[in-house]
Amino acid sequence: MDIFEILTSAAFWAAAIRIASPLIFATMGELICERAGVLNLGIEGIMVAGAFAGWIAVYMGLPLWGGVAVAFATGMMLGALHGLLSVPFGLSQHVVGIGLTLLATSLTFYTYRVVLPEVSSPPKITAFQPYPIPGLSEIPGLGSAFFTQTPLTYAAFALVALVAFVLYRTPLGLAVRAAGESPAAVAAQGLSVTAIRMGAVIVGSGFMAVGGAFLTLSAFDSFFFDMVNGRGWICIALVVFGAWKPGKAMLGAILFAAFDALQIRLQQTPIGALVPYQLFLMMPYLLSILALVLMSRRAEVPAALMVPFNKGER
Repeated sequence: MDIFEILTSAAFWAAAIRIASPLIFATMGELICERAGVLNLGIEGIMVAGAFAGWIAVYMGLPLWGGVAVAFATGMMLGALHGLLSVPFGLSQHVVGIGLTLLATSLTFYTYRVVLPEVSSPPKITAFQPYPIPGLSEIPGLGSAFFTQTPLTYAAFALVALVAFVLYRTPLGLAVRAAGESPAAVAAQGLSVTAIRMGAVIVGSGFMAVGGAFLTLSAFDSFFFDMVNGRGWICIALVVFGAWKPGKAMLGAILFAAFDALQIRLQQTPIGALVPYQLFLMMPYLLSILALVLMSRRAEVPAALMVPFNKGER
């Protein structure tokens, strides 16, 4: 099978959409945080915690959507810690975020060993199954690729529309964007910049955790160490790639996922026998870096991103 056949196959695009789904959840969460003026580098640890929390909740007896809710709540709690340290206390957002990643990851691994001390291999759960959308799933080519996914994948794309609507069509979204552009103007209107930023970080972190939970509840059926595998850092880059716009960030996630799906299939072609597999593993990251460089040159960073705000100061 040559590259053209790969790129035009429904199976390829079905895989790309599936790979993009957790990235979309986490990217939307990071975008909400940064739009409010807070860089959340805790995303990697939050995704790990969400993956474990959702999986262990289902393993303990909750339904799948209950596991999603537990993951979301876990992310919100970690986001509250990040927001408390970085917004009212004004600590370095870089240090707080990296510290949160280390804390969340370590606590997850510790909890895993405490809850399952004698387990040598992770137990499996019954994960979300593909749900073909009646009518749409029968469209030749596109139907099996885009409309025969799991419910969480549909939720990921619905989240993009919801985030775009809230940010650009509601007073709440205007307040969030203003908090990341001109917090002094927000305060002059009698609104609390601290409350807006805290709320954005808490909700955004919840969506990041759901992105992690996608891996255990939809993509796979168990939790294992290193399953997030740097996806959180990719999501931070995708926010920049998308110029802090939900639609563009979603397209960036699909682009990265397509590169990832492509490298997996290229390893199974005659080229894969001649080229070291490590080069294929590098490909999506190299191509994403190139796209990021080209796109970010025209991106307008929120003016107050990473700038602490203290009421009364100029």
